[in-house]
Amino acid sequence: MNKKRIAICTSLSIATSLLLSGCQLLTGYQQIDDAESADKWAGQIKPIAGEVNIACAGTYHCEIMQIDQTSVIAPDTHKPVDHKLLSVINTDDEIVDRTRTELFVPLKNQHSVKVVPLSASGIAGMTNYYARVKPAKREVHINFYPENNMGYVERFAMIHEFVEPDTYLLRAYRKESSQDTGSLLDTASPNPLCIDLIQNDSIKRQFCKQMNNESQGEFVETNVTNQIKQSAQATQSKAKV
Repeated sequence: MNKKRIAICTSLSIATSLLLSGCQLLTGYQQIDDAESADKWAGQIKPIAGEVNIACAGTYHCEIMQIDQTSVIAPDTHKPVDHKLLSVINTDDEIVDRTRTELFVPLKNQHSVKVVPLSASGIAGMTNYYARVKPAKREVHINFYPENNMGYVERFAMIHEFVEPDTYLLRAYRKESSQDTGSLLDTASPNPLCIDLIQNDSIKRQFCKQMNNESQGEFVETNVTNQIKQSAQATQSKAKV
């Protein structure tokens, strides 16, 4: 009779190059993840055919709280809300190569959501997870922790067409200000938090927290194409000078 074992997939995490790509593609951005343990967050996710992997990165810690109507990580324990959400493997062997993703139990249907332990986070005692789902239009809720402090959380929600089986990364960072007024208020205020949706080393969508009175504290989607063009133009202007 087959035994079910929880896959301790510490080797399954996101490639360092993918984690860094969100800030390399657009110039003028500042990374948040400069903690001493940042190197522990990087690794590899091994894609499974026909599935979508959703991961987050860029802050000390981040958690996929909800996908569609399915609660994923509990806000109080910071662990999967149900052990049944954890990806498991079937085997008759006592010794298992836990890096073999082909041993994962396949997702049953479009409503199936599974999570895989990714790595130790930048906050002691916490674990980062990524999610496995089938390609579809999804609503994703993520909590980001920009500081080494569980009391400070930035909540983010997005609806996206995850139609291509692939790995999707939601990466947070601080956007450097394009203007320097020199006022004490601007100096004291942190640069706005932005989140990029990255697929295949390419930024597909970008959201930045608005500091104006009308949208105070809200993440608003920006035009990625315009941002890339502006960065290219600024680089060309500097080169001419």
